[in-house]
Amino acid sequence: MSTWTPAPSPAAALPGARWVVACDLDQTLIYSRRSFRLPSGAVEPELVTVEHIDGEPAAFCTAASAELIARLHAAATLVPVTTRTRAQYERVDLGVRPRYAITTNGGHLLVDGRPDEAWAARIRERIATRARPLAEVWAIAQRLAADGWVRVSRVADGLFVYLVAYERDGIPDLSGLAAGLAADGWGLSVQGRKVYLVPAGLTKQAALAEVMRRAAPARLAAAGDSLLDAGMLAAADLAVRPAHGELDEHRWTHPNLRVTTVSGLRGGQELLEILEAGLAAAGPAPAPGPAPGPAAGPGPGR
Repeated sequence: MSTWTPAPSPAAALPGARWVVACDLDQTLIYSRRSFRLPSGAVEPELVTVEHIDGEPAAFCTAASAELIARLHAAATLVPVTTRTRAQYERVDLGVRPRYAITTNGGHLLVDGRPDEAWAARIRERIATRARPLAEVWAIAQRLAADGWVRVSRVADGLFVYLVAYERDGIPDLSGLAAGLAADGWGLSVQGRKVYLVPAGLTKQAALAEVMRRAAPARLAAAGDSLLDAGMLAAADLAVRPAHGELDEHRWTHPNLRVTTVSGLRGGQELLEILEAGLAAAGPAPAPGPAPGPAAGPGPGR
């Protein structure tokens, strides 16, 4: 693996600067069996089950990935960042207990497992003033579902809408819808069989910026596979994406971005190896001091 040299950043010059490592979950760190993407005939690596649904194994990472996650958690401030709802996130066990976690695409900031209610209120206020009402977007989603390709349609924590198709190939061209939603303050993202309709003001990077404020001084490393991850990857000193997913389909790139050489389950392991090597190249960092409280100033996105 080639050596990664950290780019200069304001935090790099600060004594005591520590790394925050923000990682998307599904198809970045963890994988369902249908997303393993192992070559035909390949031997399945040793697995760790990280999620059960109704008692059945639902998501996995490699045993080596689980060890890497534990080492990153020990060396840095590891922050899971996911579009999953809080309840869906709480089904996942990465083997560590992160101080911070971001769920519902930035709608919830969890601190030691508990939601920061002030943050959630700020986000809801911001969305209410800048985006088309959720009820109207839900009506659009129901019209899409009536076309027969949608297996499941849901509202996530009262913040955004997602649809699950029967098959990825059954999802129609939604570019016209995406353009119309953008004019009304909403975004559209297609990730595998899932279609997300998300207010533009509801972003992972806004919640992550709040984590960075509390962890300061800190440098940011980030990993993700979808357009909903692009903002936090663009803000990172070291960014990694796997060689699959929505960002790969768009050939998305950015300075300080690394792309794995393999896809799927093994790509998830490789991106963790890249993150660990990047932190090692930057040198050791001391443990952070006491975290500041919630910001008293303007809301997210400012």
